[in-house]
This record gives sequence, C-alpha cells and structure tokens, in this order.
Amino acid sequence: MTVTKETLTDSLFTKNDLSRDDASGVLESLLELIKATLESRDDLLISGFGKFCVKGKRNRRGRNPATGEELTLAARNVVTFKCSSVLKDKLNKDRS
Repeated sequence: MTVTKETLTDSLFTKNDLSRDDASGVLESLLELIKATLESRDDLLISGFGKFCVKGKRNRRGRNPATGEELTLAARNVVTFKCSSVLKDKLNKDRS
C-alpha cells in the first residue's frame, strides 16, 4: 500500500483530535519545513527514523539506451536517506 498525503492527513485527523483542515495544515507545514531544509542543503535528522542528506553528483558519461548514443549527464543534486538503527531493527525483527 502506498501512503499518500491524504492518508497522512486522515491519520493526523483521527489520532490527534484535529479538524481535517488543521491536520492538513500541520502536514503541509511539516513538508514545507522539510523542503526548505533540504533546499538549503542542510541535513535533516529525525531521531528514531533516519537522516536525509543532499549530495552533489558530478558530470558523468551515459548512454541513450534507445540509440546507443553516448552523452554526458549533467551534474545534479540528489537526496539520500539513511535509516536509523531503531527503524532498521523494527524492519528486520521478523527476520531474526
């Protein structure tokens, strides 16, 4: 199952005794804060969940799979996520 913003809003609404508008506002504010943090290239650490980091990638050689033509892929920034040990343990508790 994919969790959507609507699913998260409904969960905030039911579990925290908030109106739907308030729950939606809280979620939107949180997402804007996360976006602003990553746009400023700062790391985002959520204890017990994980850490989001912005990493720079250099130019690299690539190939068009349809034509086989070689090309250069431009430098870009990507967001990486490293899971916390707490979450990792919860995800793997059934495998022990």
